[in-house]
Amino acid sequence: MEQQATLLHHYRRDRRKLLEFLLSSGLIKELRAPSAPTNSLSNLDFDSLSADYIIHCLKSGGVVDVTEATNKYSDESAYPVTLQIHSQTRSSYFVVSEPESAGSPPRRAPPPLYAKQAADTSCLSSQMDRVHVEKATTSGDDSGPGYEPATNAPTRPLEDSEFPIPSLGLPSLKTGLSDDDLRESAYELLLASIFFSGVEANSVEDRRKEKTSKFLSGLKSKRDKMQSQSQSVGRKSELMDIVRVQMQISEAMDSCTRRNLMQLAARKMSGQIDLTHIALGLLNGTFKSDFLNERSYMQWKSRQANILEELLCSATGTTNEHLTIRSYVDKIRDEKEWDTMMSASERVAVVASIRQVAVKLSSLPAQFGIQGETFYWTAIYHVNIRLYQKLLFGLFDVLDEDQLIEEADEMLLLIKLTWSTLGITETMHDALYGWVLFQQFVRTGGSVLLENAVLHLQKVISTEEDDRKEQYMNSLVCTKQCNGSHLKLHLLRSIFVSISMWCDYKLQDYHSHFSQKPYNFRMIISLVSAVGVLASGDLKLMKLNASDAKASRKLKSYVKKSTEAAFRKVASKVDFESKIERIHPLAQLAKELKLIAETEFNVFHPVLRCWCPESVTISVVLMHQFYGERLKPFLKGVSSVSGDARSVLPAAYMLDQYLTKLYTSALEANKLPNSFNQDFKHYQIGEISKPFILDWVISQHSHILEWTGRAFDIEDWEPLSYHQRHAASIVEVFRIIEETVDQLFGFNLPMDITHLQALLSVIFHSLDAYLMKMLNQLVEKNHLYPSTPPITRYTETVIPMIKRSLVVGTLLDANVARKLNELTIPKLCIRLNTLQYIQKQVAILEDGIRKSWGLIRPSLDQRQTKEEVLEERSLLTSSEAVDALFATTCHIIRDTTTDAIRKFCDFTGARVVFWDLRDQFLFHLYRGDVGSSRLDSFLPHVDTVLDNICGLIDDTLRDLVVLSICRASLEGYVWVLLDGGPSRAFSDSDITMMEDDLNVLKEFFVAEGEGLPRSLVEQEAKFAQQILGLFSLKV
Repeated sequence: MEQQATLLHHYRRDRRKLLEFLLSSGLIKELRAPSAPTNSLSNLDFDSLSADYIIHCLKSGGVVDVTEATNKYSDESAYPVTLQIHSQTRSSYFVVSEPESAGSPPRRAPPPLYAKQAADTSCLSSQMDRVHVEKATTSGDDSGPGYEPATNAPTRPLEDSEFPIPSLGLPSLKTGLSDDDLRESAYELLLASIFFSGVEANSVEDRRKEKTSKFLSGLKSKRDKMQSQSQSVGRKSELMDIVRVQMQISEAMDSCTRRNLMQLAARKMSGQIDLTHIALGLLNGTFKSDFLNERSYMQWKSRQANILEELLCSATGTTNEHLTIRSYVDKIRDEKEWDTMMSASERVAVVASIRQVAVKLSSLPAQFGIQGETFYWTAIYHVNIRLYQKLLFGLFDVLDEDQLIEEADEMLLLIKLTWSTLGITETMHDALYGWVLFQQFVRTGGSVLLENAVLHLQKVISTEEDDRKEQYMNSLVCTKQCNGSHLKLHLLRSIFVSISMWCDYKLQDYHSHFSQKPYNFRMIISLVSAVGVLASGDLKLMKLNASDAKASRKLKSYVKKSTEAAFRKVASKVDFESKIERIHPLAQLAKELKLIAETEFNVFHPVLRCWCPESVTISVVLMHQFYGERLKPFLKGVSSVSGDARSVLPAAYMLDQYLTKLYTSALEANKLPNSFNQDFKHYQIGEISKPFILDWVISQHSHILEWTGRAFDIEDWEPLSYHQRHAASIVEVFRIIEETVDQLFGFNLPMDITHLQALLSVIFHSLDAYLMKMLNQLVEKNHLYPSTPPITRYTETVIPMIKRSLVVGTLLDANVARKLNELTIPKLCIRLNTLQYIQKQVAILEDGIRKSWGLIRPSLDQRQTKEEVLEERSLLTSSEAVDALFATTCHIIRDTTTDAIRKFCDFTGARVVFWDLRDQFLFHLYRGDVGSSRLDSFLPHVDTVLDNICGLIDDTLRDLVVLSICRASLEGYVWVLLDGGPSRAFSDSDITMMEDDLNVLKEFFVAEGEGLPRSLVEQEAKFAQQILGLFSLKV
């Protein structure tokens, strides 16, 4: 019932806003009233004008006939509501349901669906279910869930709307006063309080005489109005205009009400103003002619009659007085009798009779002796509290409902003028204001509203009232249902209980409601700590206290229920999401649970730890158990680390690791006792996956060896690019190895030293096979040397026949010749570069494997018990064992590569001197005559070769290759001296030239300090120097 009334209230308010805006926008050229054309809007009843007609007039010329607009509205009201579907056909459909439940044609948020409570919950569950009963049986309790303050935009659908705010349980209204009736009566009371306090407030119509319509500025916020407001309008008048707009009162109704209340105040009635005097005064001074149509008048008159009946019948206790009052009020309601059959004097007599009853009641003594207290404070408190809430709801900006208007403090000062009439004390104000702010927060989600609500409710707790005021507030009784019985609560406790009930519901699933709003969660806990948490079936509240075992158990129950709810939520949608993500549902579930655990630790635990340090451990253990129950059947069917197991096992293992980490971190941070082994039973992932992983690594061995051999066999030993001067095959080999390493550690599964040993074995055999293939392509250096002549002797005469004989090389085997053809200097440089690339990549690979292994080991160490640690140590899983593994694999590979580099460098030097330059050097130097064939003719050829090599070789290998050529050149020089054959004969005079040539050769490789170190060259030339020394000896 109240929900329907609220929807209708929204619809009426929006229509008024639209029509008032259209008529005051300046687009209307002429406004034709029944009497004469006019530009005033004060006498118009917007509720009875057709919006469609006015829009049509704006389009067709801007002339509006008020009578025609009223007739159009009457005709339209006879037809059912239609809903236009926004499609290409622009079809309109009849709405069968009531307008109040179906809403207006503009689209709006659908009515909320209330969440059902679990059947097995305790008293709290029954309390929540009975909120709906209270709504149905406690009509007119606008502080309950059905109440929604006015807004000019559809209410945003919030998650909080799934559960209504429990009502205060105020006594029900007997006359069926609606939200609109209470709001308008509250505004009348506020105006009367202002006028009777001596504050002047001009009506809207009076201000129109000085300035044109300021309707739009009335809708604007203060920051916009400050630029356009007139300096001649007093601040009080401006504030009253803001109040009118906030209370959703039309200008016409406001003008009429102000006029009558000002006249009432001018007569200076004796005694304190009360609600009955206001209603009677308005009935006396307001006539049918003050309204634009009869319908508006009848609504206004019915409201005044209902107010009088509600007030007087609630205040009187006898049946006869009730009957008398109702007979008078019925006359006011009766259209024919009051407005047609009764004369003015008869109407005055009826009003006077009612006033006599009101005066009699107002003169009754107050109960508690509080200053300013009247009989009505306690007699009609259920009406007073509802009216005061209406006034407080007017503080929220109609354009931005999660914010208070900027004039809120000034408006509160005016509202406080009603305290003496409504029986509001400072404590009651803080409690009701906090309650109103809380309701608005539930509707809009505004964090500022919640913060202000907490502040006001904390003030209630800290305020100490005197005995009389405390007795007075205890007399304001509200009724709540629990376990099938009715409990009587005083007003403050009812507010606290209602707030605590709502918070209790939300905290049972705080992951769902506050994961995206952590600040709101913090404020909700502050709110609960202020009002208390529900403790038992009789709606008792207990304060949050870290030392209170009951409060601690309550918070623990929140953690458990919220965690269970979060798990059920993700479990219910995991099948659908896994299809989108294309992974197994268990893998998706592990991912979702990890996010929940992160939120629990980072968002909720910092707030809960003050009262419940175990919140994280409770949540983590529950999630670990929930997931374990679903994982266990899957683990029984795993037969390899492929397919679904490839995604599920790593996800489960990572979840197990993460939950363990959170658990231990929470224990250490909060200094809690360690019950790790009792709480956690780790998933048996390692026991299942380790054999499969080892089989997988072993299976990669033959695969990688096959690819290594294939890549080597098709290698042409050409550089990849100018910057990448190594072979393509080695890049492919390391790519395969790195993929294998990435796949292994990408499993994200537990491993032990056996897996590392198997991986390093695969790497070792792959690279070792590659290096062996390279070394097998090398030939011995002795195949490059020329054959030694049969005899070499010194003689002063040369036999002509011997001069013509040449030094010939050894006949090579076909296989050796083929290899030598492949081992050209450019290709030898590429091979050397490839070997150097292996050295670098092995170091990088080792670092990467060590880092990946280090990431696995700490997680394993966190999970180990003492027995497991001892067992692991017995299996040599310490860092020394890991170092030993790398020493037997990567270090051996590096040593083998270094030896291969040495061999290829030696071969390169020998190839250059003894094979490629044998004609220019070995067969030419000192041949026939030393003076005519000296060393300087050979050095340009060596220089050319060195330039080519330096352009091909890696910079780190340049000196090694140059040294090998230097060593080979000196070796060749010695060969010429000792094995040059009979074509060479040396005399004493040649020794000096030969020593000069040796010095030239040494200086060539020293290259003025830019080549090889002089000491190194001297060391290499030492043997040649000794040979020349022997030549210079006297025989």
